[in-house]
Amino acid sequence: MSTEEIDVNALGEKIVRVIKTIFDPEIPVDIYELGLIYDVFVNEDYEVKILMTLTTPNCPVAETLPLEVEEKIKSIDAVKDAEVEITFDPPWTQELMSEEAKLELGFL
Repeated sequence: MSTEEIDVNALGEKIVRVIKTIFDPEIPVDIYELGLIYDVFVNEDYEVKILMTLTTPNCPVAETLPLEVEEKIKSIDAVKDAEVEITFDPPWTQELMSEEAKLELGFL
């Protein structure tokens, strides 16, 4: 591994940090803590695939939120390409939120 190569795990952590800057406009918690991100895949070509959901299928940001995630991930220098796939299987529930998000929203 040359010094030019980036550790895929380190890149994954960087991607998560970027995702944590994206907020659901209706809820004052970032989409990662909300549990909307199901998986982050990074292959050896530094192409990223994000599997995520929305709080509801008719979420007002269904069109814009995945694009925002994609654009912010693509803006990371090491990332060659990024794709966001939306799934509703399993459907999002409040159980998927982190303790931090539940505390923030008064569920704890």
